[in-house]
Amino acid sequence: MSNIIQGKNYRFTIITDKLIRMEYAIDNQFEDRKTQFAQNRDFGTVDYRTFENRNGHLLEIETDYFHVYYDGGKFDASNLFIDVKYQYTLHDAKWYYGEPVHNLGGTAKTLDLTDGPIPLQDGIMSDWGFSFIDDADSFALNEKNEFVLRHQQEADGYFFAYGREYKKALHDFYRLSGKTPILPRYALSNWWSRYYKYSQQEYIDLMDKFENNHIPIAVSVIDMDWHRYDDFPKRFGSGWTGYSWNKKLFPDPKQFLKDLKSRGKKITLNLHPAGGIRTFEDAYPAVAKRLNLDQSKEEPAVFDFDNSKFRESYFKDVHNPMEDQGVDFWWIDWQQGTSRAKNKVEPLWSLNHYHYLNNAKRNNGDGIILSRFAGPGSHRYPIGFSGDTFITWSALKFQPEFTSTASNIGYTWWSHDIGGHMKGAYDPILSLRWLQLGVFSPINRLHSSDNPFSGKEPWRYPINVEKYMNEFLQLRAKLLPYLDSANITTNKEGLPLVEPLYYEHPDNEESYTFKNQYYFGSELMVAPITDPQDEETQLGFVDVWFPEGEWMDIFTGMVYQGDQHVSDVKLLPSTVMEGQFINGDAQVRIGRPINQMPVFAKLGAIVPMNPNYMSNPEDLPETIDVHVYGNKKNSYTLFEHQENSIATTILSVENGELTLKQDDPESILPPNRSYNLIKHGFDRSKQNQRALEELINKLQFAQISYETKREILKKATKAANNPRKMAEFAQTLQNNSIQAMVTEFVYLLQ
Repeated sequence: MSNIIQGKNYRFTIITDKLIRMEYAIDNQFEDRKTQFAQNRDFGTVDYRTFENRNGHLLEIETDYFHVYYDGGKFDASNLFIDVKYQYTLHDAKWYYGEPVHNLGGTAKTLDLTDGPIPLQDGIMSDWGFSFIDDADSFALNEKNEFVLRHQQEADGYFFAYGREYKKALHDFYRLSGKTPILPRYALSNWWSRYYKYSQQEYIDLMDKFENNHIPIAVSVIDMDWHRYDDFPKRFGSGWTGYSWNKKLFPDPKQFLKDLKSRGKKITLNLHPAGGIRTFEDAYPAVAKRLNLDQSKEEPAVFDFDNSKFRESYFKDVHNPMEDQGVDFWWIDWQQGTSRAKNKVEPLWSLNHYHYLNNAKRNNGDGIILSRFAGPGSHRYPIGFSGDTFITWSALKFQPEFTSTASNIGYTWWSHDIGGHMKGAYDPILSLRWLQLGVFSPINRLHSSDNPFSGKEPWRYPINVEKYMNEFLQLRAKLLPYLDSANITTNKEGLPLVEPLYYEHPDNEESYTFKNQYYFGSELMVAPITDPQDEETQLGFVDVWFPEGEWMDIFTGMVYQGDQHVSDVKLLPSTVMEGQFINGDAQVRIGRPINQMPVFAKLGAIVPMNPNYMSNPEDLPETIDVHVYGNKKNSYTLFEHQENSIATTILSVENGELTLKQDDPESILPPNRSYNLIKHGFDRSKQNQRALEELINKLQFAQISYETKREILKKATKAANNPRKMAEFAQTLQNNSIQAMVTEFVYLLQ
């Protein structure tokens, strides 16, 4: 049975029993080609039922999960509605065509000039169980993979009815709109980026200083001052667009690129391409020849990515020659608006599409760009550049939610300006907390403006902060095996590196309210600290929800019990801080010194790391440290890749023993690869003593009276025998942060 039902001016395609395409065209012409959003609409046979001319409805289509009612005519709320077979709404789960639904959010084109939360475009996830994506205005793709005008239809959209099966919805979203490509390994390490007028020697010296300080930097981002900006005749207008090296700053560009390459760096240059290619550019003669421009009249090559000849010259005469010299990919910093015409493709869409295809072709499929989000389907062109945020706590506080929610529209590889870009004030703790978030983000790209005091080099900060920054940057490089495995999993299985909590716990209310907490790959859960230090305790605090199971803090080794009813623990309801336990699950206010952040591994979690953090990220490591958090049977599939070749190693741990099962069909793994099993928290007998030691250390630096500290310590030494009494005492403390610190200690007692 065909999955397509077509009548006069309408067509319905049942893609799955939870996904349907709905089209209306006055001329009865429908689009079958790929579009900017949709790449594949044939998922195979679907079980469904139809009814015609029943109870006043022209057509009914029913699956086990939705029931479409259509009365004929151009689609609107009066003649097309869908009953969804879930009970996630107060009243009937019914959607009328064109009406909004409660959406969990997707992402936005940019965070430029933001200082906190902004509205997000819709994603495909809804706690109501259904959502809709409108594809009527997108362009089609021809057999050459070029954007072309599509058949103009009055309606073309996709209705998702996946309930709260969020992972299944995302999996089918990728089947429909295309997979996320596998990123080159180097992209997962640390990036250095700054809008600053470096000279050639200054930049090389900076990279050497990072190296001498054992700070691994894989990607060198050169912002717009690499090209000529103001040393050409004023009649050519703004220098925002440029393609010719600024010889005042970079007198020998070829040598500059060669020097970076010799240091193992990948290189990207910033682009603002709206100005086209003008007469003063080094590449102009070749461009003019190819496009038949009148050089005597200084005829420019006007930016027009809808024009295939312009695109050909843009790449062959301008960008590819620079890539031959050492540029690896391009940072497409489009800020010049939309196409302003429905028959023109949005320039950002075209730039992302053609730049990515060109880069992938020249790198054996290992393509990459850095650009802005253009709309649903943009995940096929990673990586996303989120824009220039303010250097404030409020800007930091929004980024974890922004990053995880983007997975709801399949956009999993955001790169933020880690540390913030502009304004703000010198705040070492803010910079450190932001860097910690960056290490546990999809991409860790440090960035700042040209203000001489706002650079993110660790040595610009107090010596303790510098030390912790170095350690976290090293940790990011160590995590590369884990990150690349998640990178490949995103491509193969449609599972993002960063997931909102509700992907795993869709029926827990807490998973929707703890928006800044997220899963980081299959093994870790992260709750970044995004508020300033508490003055009395000298700690950063964050509320953490612990789902079912036991969770080990990877920095402290402390184990937290999730999924506890108040009656199951040592604390009475009257003695627990308000909100400590919610709906049978555990919520704890966590306090951490600046050298730690709350990252939790579910007991038994396996996290592979590379101990040689200064090694070239493109090389597969000779040694893998297999970190295991807690003595619990588990297995983890480690994916590793070199260009298009993938090796698989199943790491299994049971009773403290590691076993391996490898599949390396193209022999990309190092022949002398070794695996070190590193056990964390296998001995739980000393948790109470360690919890006391943690409390003592926190009390040492707390700015409260010595007598209060003595009193807390006196009671804490006896707390294991009577946790209830300790919890009651905590409530008598006047300072809320001290209360939280002591209550967390009680919570940890076994």
